Amino acid sequence: MGLRRGYEVLSKCKVQGTDKMAALEEYVRLEDPNMLIAALGIILKPGIWTVMCRSEYRTRWMTNLFRSKYTACSVMAVTILLMGMVRDSLYMTALQGQPSLSAIQLPVVGYAIAGIGSLFVLSSFWRLGWYCTFMGDYFGIHLDERIGSFPFSVLDNPMYWGTTLNFVGVAFMMGSPAGLLLCGLIVLCYKILLTYEEPFTADIYSKRGLEQKKV
Repeated sequence: MGLRRGYEVLSKCKVQGTDKMAALEEYVRLEDPNMLIAALGIILKPGIWTVMCRSEYRTRWMTNLFRSKYTACSVMAVTILLMGMVRDSLYMTALQGQPSLSAIQLPVVGYAIAGIGSLFVLSSFWRLGWYCTFMGDYFGIHLDERIGSFPFSVLDNPMYWGTTLNFVGVAFMMGSPAGLLLCGLIVLCYKILLTYEEPFTADIYSKRGLEQKKV
């Protein structure tokens, strides 16, 4: 009886799992090449800038190339912005080829979420300035002190999470389960990025503090 009961439970779980996969496939076309391309764009953007900035911090190759840390950082900023435009375009292209789900097609909610995201992004830029928004720490361009006012008083890394909210907002505007799936990938990428970036940045400021004490 025990074996039979176990088999019945296993069979039921298998059927339920199959039903869930069928439901997922109904609203998310994973075979669409645009989904894969968008996913690659989401993954590559933070990966590329992390590699470039870390190599700059260790070797100063960009600063030496452009003969100014400010010019080098501006080039990095333009690179990040261009990669962001490509990623955004790939995201929109992927969503346009995916089914929509009326239950989550909530334009008002989407605009509200995107509005909050934009507030975090723009206020972060205002507080950090051009250079420190775009990885200035790695180029030897530092803030005088840690920012504790809004939006940094609300959450850490508001630029990243504000950007994520913008993507979530678009997914709700379009009622796109595929969009929410890609947003999950964005969150995962930022989480992984921050596990490396936060300690690295903390180390940069720690070394800077020691140098200032010596002076």
